[in-house]
Amino acid sequence: MTMTWLPHYLPEGTVYGVLLNFQRETALWADRMNQDPYKAPPKAPVLYVKTANTFTPSGHDVPLAADVPEVEVGAAVGLIMGEPGQGPVACALFSDLAVPHESYFRPPVKFRCRDGFLGVGRDAIALAAVGGLEGLQKHLLEVRVDGVLRQTVQLGDMVREASVLLADVAEFMTLQRGDVLLLGSDCLADGSRPRAKVGDTVEVSAAGFKPVVTHFVAEEEVTA
Repeated sequence: MTMTWLPHYLPEGTVYGVLLNFQRETALWADRMNQDPYKAPPKAPVLYVKTANTFTPSGHDVPLAADVPEVEVGAAVGLIMGEPGQGPVACALFSDLAVPHESYFRPPVKFRCRDGFLGVGRDAIALAAVGGLEGLQKHLLEVRVDGVLRQTVQLGDMVREASVLLADVAEFMTLQRGDVLLLGSDCLADGSRPRAKVGDTVEVSAAGFKPVVTHFVAEEEVTA
């Protein structure tokens, strides 16, 4: 199947993120997974949705309200689906933003789905161009805030590598053409993620992809 993309790629379907899919963060949360209310580690992938109002092309501004002094930045690769049963046919780079919050088990929509809270890479790239699903495992993602390197993410450190994540998600739902499955984002050593505020510019980059660049402005600057 041939897929045609817009000059600047934007998701055509639903975007699903996945929590706790990196070894470091899973280890940091291990003790708390056995506490209330779940009392056990999750057996299936823990997903959340990034709604269409969050989609922001690379190079565009993201407004932050006065009650959001900082955002957390998650560097992620997303798998773009072909027809049902075909699996992923392409991938793209994303900057998954969230309001800092205490729990990752059941994050409220208001933390992850604010306007502009998903920076989208300029191009959708054929999986073959990055070595397929196995080739993705070798990729490094970098997060820079105002040009300063804040994080390096090794996709080989995922709990569920891409093929396993896809298979596990397929156990309970069917991904449709144009849907995107983010592979998750890693945390820093202290369990947090890189943060940005009004006036900052964030760049998420990886070899073979054009960077996702996001500049943060005060909400009143947009509405004035």
